[in-house]
Amino acid sequence: MLFGGVLIFGFISAPNSDTPGHDGPLRADLQRPKAVRPGPLPSKKGAITLKGAAAATIASVNDKVALRPLVVADGAGDWGLATWRAVLDRIGTPYDVLLTDSQQLNAADLVQPDGTGKYNAILLTNGYLGSLDAGEWNALWAYERDFGVRQASLYSAYGTYPEDLCLRPGSEGGVGDTPITANLTTAGAGVFDYLKTGVNVPISLSYVYRSTIAPGCAADPLITSGSDVLGVRSTSSDGRERAALTFTSNQYLPQADLLTFGLLRWATRGLYLGEQRHYLGADVDDWFNYTDHLRTDGTVDANPGFRLRWTDASNVYSQQNSFRSANPLASGFTLNVAYNGEDANPSAPSSCLPILLNPDPLTAYSRCRATSFRWINHTFTHPKLNFTDYPTTYAEIQNNLTRAAQIGLSVPASVLKTGEYSGLGVYNPDPNNDIDPPTDYGLNASNPNLLQAAKNLGVKYLHGNMSFASHRPACFNCGIYHPMEPSVMVVPDWPTNIAYHTTTDAEETYFYNSYYGPSGKFPYWPVNQTYAQILDHESDVAMQHVMSGSVYVHTFHQGNLRNYSSGKTLVFDWLKAVLAKYNGYYKVPVLTPNWVTLAQYVENRTKHFASLPSVNAVYDRSAGTVTFTSTAAASVFATNAALPGATAYGTDTSALVTLTAGTPVTVAASVRP
Repeated sequence: MLFGGVLIFGFISAPNSDTPGHDGPLRADLQRPKAVRPGPLPSKKGAITLKGAAAATIASVNDKVALRPLVVADGAGDWGLATWRAVLDRIGTPYDVLLTDSQQLNAADLVQPDGTGKYNAILLTNGYLGSLDAGEWNALWAYERDFGVRQASLYSAYGTYPEDLCLRPGSEGGVGDTPITANLTTAGAGVFDYLKTGVNVPISLSYVYRSTIAPGCAADPLITSGSDVLGVRSTSSDGRERAALTFTSNQYLPQADLLTFGLLRWATRGLYLGEQRHYLGADVDDWFNYTDHLRTDGTVDANPGFRLRWTDASNVYSQQNSFRSANPLASGFTLNVAYNGEDANPSAPSSCLPILLNPDPLTAYSRCRATSFRWINHTFTHPKLNFTDYPTTYAEIQNNLTRAAQIGLSVPASVLKTGEYSGLGVYNPDPNNDIDPPTDYGLNASNPNLLQAAKNLGVKYLHGNMSFASHRPACFNCGIYHPMEPSVMVVPDWPTNIAYHTTTDAEETYFYNSYYGPSGKFPYWPVNQTYAQILDHESDVAMQHVMSGSVYVHTFHQGNLRNYSSGKTLVFDWLKAVLAKYNGYYKVPVLTPNWVTLAQYVENRTKHFASLPSVNAVYDRSAGTVTFTSTAAASVFATNAALPGATAYGTDTSALVTLTAGTPVTVAASVRP
């Protein structure tokens, strides 16, 4: 009996399935956590008077600042703190947090002993910050001016308190679940240049200040809704640069995904540790295998189940090509095919055309299109490897590689995806129980024979599952060095709600409603959903992952590639729905690295986060350089530093810099306007 994996929306909770799945548990968490709409900012008239050195425009006293933002929040429960943290943690840039309700802001705390500014951006959760007194505001403003540091606020109101951002009253009020749309101005298109021209930014569950720009004020609108200004960039009388949005957000709302990164990038002048890119990958498991087949009457054909035909495989190739052509932002998209070689027939000839007396048309077509897909070792017979002995486990890995060589498939030995993610500490204590959800015993409950066999056969990366707590890394886009065998890293996948045993739109609709419809096992929707609605829900899930910058792939199964109607397949229905939404927002591409490249990137991200405590990066504005130093051997990603191997993404470049203890590395910096 094979197992199917389902995850609903981006956050994870305990598994709650009582139905067989493949490669992961079924989920019933249908949505992101509900966004709570904050209210208006406190109303206060007047402005804080600039005092002392902050009252006059003077030349910068120091042109050096560390690549480290400072987040200033009202307190630990400030909604804007979580929003800023989300984007900073995804990028992987180091930052500090000042909680104004319990911490004092002192001018001396903003400067290193050698006179270097500690921060290259000031990120406010809101423009009011009522716990800051006049002296603290002046200390912050003086630092921004003297070190040429920009300030960005997630939420500011019209008016002049604590200072004038050039915003004047229009109207204000709450927005519910139905979003209003906002557009970028010419200035906004420069700040958010990764978004497509003419993009409509949906704003929902927010309190909105609809503003105007004061006549004669040094300000540019960035975001508008009709004639109302919802975002502004302005320059103060003493030369400080500020940007602010006039509506609330939080990390669960699309508006935050679309805009918060742009604010951060503007505030840092595009120079920061870490990087931000978008990815879309899809694994299709069990190629060559037979899998369970769910019928629309609720019965399951498991003997022999469903296996792709030649016509299905040929259609997959055509669909992949047409998907690339129709979506220039995904022109490099290539399916990852996790294959089980037992049912592949080495005597089948290599042929892209049907031939008489062919012993296995699927193998023949796979041989013909061997270079059109990316092949992944999924074990020879797809067994559970939770308690297998060493010889059995070794043979499952090696025999699948041997079969691939026999039929001409190029397969990286360094990557292994076990059946049902087995052998990695998640299993049902009753080996005969294929019904109830597995228990996550942790990676220390992994099968040592799997780890030893994998290591001996050159495996460096094992697929994990984001549904399992023990498989979820501690940092974004990272992996987990296995605690029992550190030479092997666990790299997780995203499951989907396209069930493993569904092959048509009607079967998927039946499955989905049998779980989440009003009479389902886990009732959520008040009425049964149509297939179009299911695709909408599932593509929303994927868009959260893509917009966040998650590099992890989404998992499907070979039955999901059946040509169920005029070339349509469940996998490409899902892909098209995701890209339709992505194309509506972005002009930067989605990347689809092969699995070796992906896993190596994940390993480098893991090293990046481990290295951050040792690394200091300082931008010298007068020299136009950034200097990296470290107290220990380290490697970190950096954006817009002219490092060897830097690659472009949109209008930014990024690269990994390798450091030795005590040896500075200085390169040119490319700052954004």
